[in-house]
Amino acid sequence: MTITVITNIGTLLSGDINQPILDRDTIVIDVEAGKIHEIGTNELLKKYPGCKVIDAGGLTVMPGLIDSHVHPVIGDYTPRQKMSDFINSSLHGGVTTMISAGECHTPGRPTDPAGVKALAVLAAKSSAKQRPGGVKLHGGAVILEQGLTEADFAEMAAAGVWLVGEVGLGSVKKPADAAPMVKWAKKQGMKVMMHTGGTSIPGSSTVTADDVIQVAPHVVSHINGGPTAISPAEIKKLVEETDFALEIVQCGNLKAADLVVRQLTERNQLHRVIIGNDAPSGTGVIPLGILRTITQLASLSGVPAAQAVAMATGNTAQVYSLNTGSIAPGKEADLVIIDKPMGSVGEDALTAMEAGDLPGVALVIVDGKVLVTKSRNTPPPAGKVII
Repeated sequence: MTITVITNIGTLLSGDINQPILDRDTIVIDVEAGKIHEIGTNELLKKYPGCKVIDAGGLTVMPGLIDSHVHPVIGDYTPRQKMSDFINSSLHGGVTTMISAGECHTPGRPTDPAGVKALAVLAAKSSAKQRPGGVKLHGGAVILEQGLTEADFAEMAAAGVWLVGEVGLGSVKKPADAAPMVKWAKKQGMKVMMHTGGTSIPGSSTVTADDVIQVAPHVVSHINGGPTAISPAEIKKLVEETDFALEIVQCGNLKAADLVVRQLTERNQLHRVIIGNDAPSGTGVIPLGILRTITQLASLSGVPAAQAVAMATGNTAQVYSLNTGSIAPGKEADLVIIDKPMGSVGEDALTAMEAGDLPGVALVIVDGKVLVTKSRNTPPPAGKVII
């Protein structure tokens, strides 16, 4: 077993919104397995003499961030904003996992059943075989189109497709048409997300709270708008009358995001919040979008920064049944070391975010392997990591 130990951790964020900070300072990684082997104190170093050691320098360690809403095509390129390496840029913003909400920007995207299936299977297999930009992209989120049958969902699931992109992006828009397909998808173990709010791109539709309730997805995509939000009354209805995961995105309505979080705080239901970018979009590509949203909620919406981080890690992992997003033995070793940026009024990464400053990313690890030693996108961290 090849071991890497991260020690001298100042603050260890668990990814668990109910216990967001762990009283530990050392993580042992089984590099060959790509998983966390154990966590504890620096006494663990005695068990592994001669191992690779990463001295965190008293900085903050968190699980790798999960972008719950991305619209990729194939590989690390998007024609939506004519950008290459946009996924790798997000890696430099601490994102180690991305979840496709549909490959809707694919040029000439097919809309017939055969083409819909083919695109979903291709995108799923492509992203699984080679990680774009080094990020664990879960691609191949099928966009619902008229003519798909129950047998089609079984065929796609057998080929590795397990995501249904935003319901409403394709020709299936009415709840009466979408609900049966969603049931077929759930029968195959697929996770379903649904567009919510105003029209985002040509061909999409305005979706209300009642529409969402009738279709019953797992995730209410961009409840704060993509980019146009539903009304406060509609938000309240989804908060109070459902138990769906509620996704907040960077490319959305900031005021609506604040409303969602404050309503869920009152109900002690912050575990329902997940965070995505919803990019590439007309808003653009925002490599630091997940960090920006975490910082927004921590500085303006009264959410402790450690819990805001959990919204973009453990919460999302639970919704999508991923073995990442939290720091515990057996979890995939996707980790990010952060600190307050130089010049911040914060004392550390958490207080910097609560003051409204983006943290500096000092190190990014995916499956136990160091992929980023200094972010090209965040401000430089005040502290230093030594390998």
